[in-house]
Amino acid sequence: MATSSEEGAVTKYVVIDSDSHVVETERTWQFMDAEDERYRPVLAPHPKDPHTQWWIINGQARGLRFPTLTEEEMEERSKQLGRNVVTPIGAREGDDVERRLRHMDRLGIDVQVMIHTLWTVPVTDRPEVELALCKSWNRWVAEMWRLGGGRLRWCAVPPLMSMDESIRSLEWAKEHGAVAVSMPPIIGQKLLIDPYFHPLYREAERLDMAIAVHIGNGNEEIVALTQPAYDVDSFGLMRFRLVTAGACERLIESRLPLKFPKLRWAFIEAGSMWLPWMIHEAKRRMAQRRKPLPDDVLKAFNIFVTCQNNDELTYTYPFGPDNIVIGSDYGHYDGSSQMDATLIMRQRTDIDEQVKRKILCDNAKRLWEL
Repeated sequence: MATSSEEGAVTKYVVIDSDSHVVETERTWQFMDAEDERYRPVLAPHPKDPHTQWWIINGQARGLRFPTLTEEEMEERSKQLGRNVVTPIGAREGDDVERRLRHMDRLGIDVQVMIHTLWTVPVTDRPEVELALCKSWNRWVAEMWRLGGGRLRWCAVPPLMSMDESIRSLEWAKEHGAVAVSMPPIIGQKLLIDPYFHPLYREAERLDMAIAVHIGNGNEEIVALTQPAYDVDSFGLMRFRLVTAGACERLIESRLPLKFPKLRWAFIEAGSMWLPWMIHEAKRRMAQRRKPLPDDVLKAFNIFVTCQNNDELTYTYPFGPDNIVIGSDYGHYDGSSQMDATLIMRQRTDIDEQVKRKILCDNAKRLWEL
């Protein structure tokens, strides 16, 4: 456990990484039911780049697949980015849980909350395929939780096209280490606030599980529209981060959290710099409609947001002192990734020790009910 000094006394607290990943491999689908084997995804290699592969699902290249880099290649990527993005292959792909735990020890992390990689973009438009993939993925990650001795918690992936199956899946997931339900900011033609999802929220609230809205995009048209062009990076602001901030804004203005007062919501990997602007705009518009929002709307609505170390926290933190957490984006190596994010947070001098403890421990414990 981490230690810190407060008013001369040494205190200990659990450090929680609220955004870590597992990168799917062919082993992910070994947990499929026998009758679902026909839906098993396969990896197809890029004809020119040996690092790049695509998931072929139902005859189409779907979902997100990070290129597999060696640790040496990730070291080089770290030098280019100026941030530590190195993770052992077996640790990020779930094949070596012990190695992941040892790496967490070196990073000063006591508990990680694991999120998928695949569902960052649309995976399939067939409910039966989605159900088969979700069942196998959840079983795969539940095995990591079992081997991890409680240090690897996770966000369940529900088959959202089959609401009855989604609801049925949550109790099993909760019993096997899941702390949240993973959802993209946009799901096909539906927003998070769509009444279609209300039964899922009701069950998550009953089970004391959070709703984890990780950056991503479940709308095929928007994903296609924001394809890389003019040498723009594919993981751009418009495709993932803006829709995540927008989903939070719609949630607040809809007042949906008041319908599910015990349900917790997490908006993950979009940073926190958008919070002041979004909250200001939401309050202004709701005041014009004579439906004023609470002063501390994040706390009142049980909404949590992950920050990054390149955020100006003296600007964003006052908007959510009890609702800001941090994640490393463990296993990925994009604009959000920083494997030693919790260590860097502890070294920051622009915020005091009490704030650090809240971000690293207290707020995250409340979010994930750890």
